[in-house]
Parts: sequence; structure tokens; C-alpha cells
Amino acid sequence: MARNGSLKKLSKEWTLVGSLTASGLPAAIYALQNSLLQISYRNLDSLTFSMLNQTKIIFTALFTFIILRQKQSIQQIGALFLLIMAAVLLSVGEGSSKGSSSSNPDQILFYGIVPVLVASVLSGLASALCQWASQVKKHSSYLMTVEMSIVGSLCLLASTTKSPDGEAIRKYGFFHGWTPLTMIPVIANALGGILVGLVTSHAGGVRKGFVIVSALLVTAMLQFIFEGIPPTLYCLLALPLVISSISIYQRYPYRVKKKEL
Repeated sequence: MARNGSLKKLSKEWTLVGSLTASGLPAAIYALQNSLLQISYRNLDSLTFSMLNQTKIIFTALFTFIILRQKQSIQQIGALFLLIMAAVLLSVGEGSSKGSSSSNPDQILFYGIVPVLVASVLSGLASALCQWASQVKKHSSYLMTVEMSIVGSLCLLASTTKSPDGEAIRKYGFFHGWTPLTMIPVIANALGGILVGLVTSHAGGVRKGFVIVSALLVTAMLQFIFEGIPPTLYCLLALPLVISSISIYQRYPYRVKKKEL
């Protein structure tokens, strides 16, 4: 960016209002979403959490239609519902099995399932806003990543004044419990932020969601390797639904009719 002069151009065109509009609002939404996901992750196993978290794809499709008027074909809408059916199927199975062994099944619902569903709605909204900023406002994905990181960090820092995590940080220190392995997800998230920005800019939020679905297979494999938990019957039933939904969505994109041109 420094060599081709785009960095200098960005510095001249940058405005506080434009930055807050393009990056500030999505960053604040993502910060709230991440807090909800942390609550949910503590009360759901990794595979159930990952599958249920994919309901954000249908909300992304909804908000991209509302904000960008980006339409979906009938086949794509069907593919979205196939994906939701897969997520719900597995979450019901895993949630019921976990609830049967838990002394407080209500905790699974209110501190596991509900937070991740609300986070999915917020994720869909934030993803649509990022796509709007990238494709309509032509906001740089690199600049957006930096801006969202700064705003998101400020939001999380402000939340520590009242949250239990903030009390723990003040009591034990920020790096309490950290190990060298902690840097793996930190670096992965940093690199992932740039990649997500590029994918959202060039492919759109919905396709980004379908790429993330592929990680479910990796989650199931790692859960089996490290936790010794094999895929359940619900997972085996949901897997072909996920594969079918991805195939249908990519094969039958929305085509603009001649009357709409």
C-alpha cells in the first residue's frame, strides 16, 4: 500500500464520520456478539456450538437483502433452510443429550442456546454492514480491519468496568493463565480478520458463512481427536444436509431477469 501510494490516498480521504459509519458500528456489534459467544461456549460442547452458530448465515442473507437489496434465488433460499435444519437437528440432539446429564438443563437453554442465537442475529447484521461499507462505500478492507480492531478493543475495554472478567483482570492481572499456546488463537484471529475482510469484499457475507461451515468438519475431527467424542447420529444426519446446502447455493446463484435490467 505504501509503494503504490494507496496509503497516502487513504490518509487524505479518511474522516472520523466515515470511519465510525463504516467500521465503528459493525465493530461494536461484533464486540457484543463475541461476549455472547463466550457465554454460550461455556455451556455447549464445541460441535453443538459451532453448528448452532451457523444460523448466522440466514440472518446474513436477510440483512444483505434489507440493506443491499441482494436477492437470493429460490434454490439458494432452500439451501439456507437446509443449513438451518442441519444446525437445529444437531443442536437439538446434542443439547438434549447434554441436558439429560446436567443437573440444570435450563442453563443450557438460557446461557447456551439463546446467547448464540442472539449472536447469530448480530453477526448477520454486522456482516451486511461490512459488505455495504466494502462494496458500496469502497472502504479499504485493510483500513476497515484496523478501525474495527481499535473500536472493538475500546468496546471490550469499556465492558471490563462491570463484567466478571474485568474483575478477574483487576484481581489477577491481564495475562493471568496465559501460555505460549494462547498466542495461537490470537494470531489466527488477527490473520483471520484480514482474510474475512477480503472475502466479504469480493464474495459477500453469505458465501463467507458457507466457507466457515466447512470448518465444522474440522471441529468434529478435532473434538474426536482431543476429547475422544465421536460424531453422534445427529451429526451424521446433519452432515449431508450441510454438504447439499453448500452445493445447491453455489450451483444456483440468483440471476437478474431481463425485466429487471
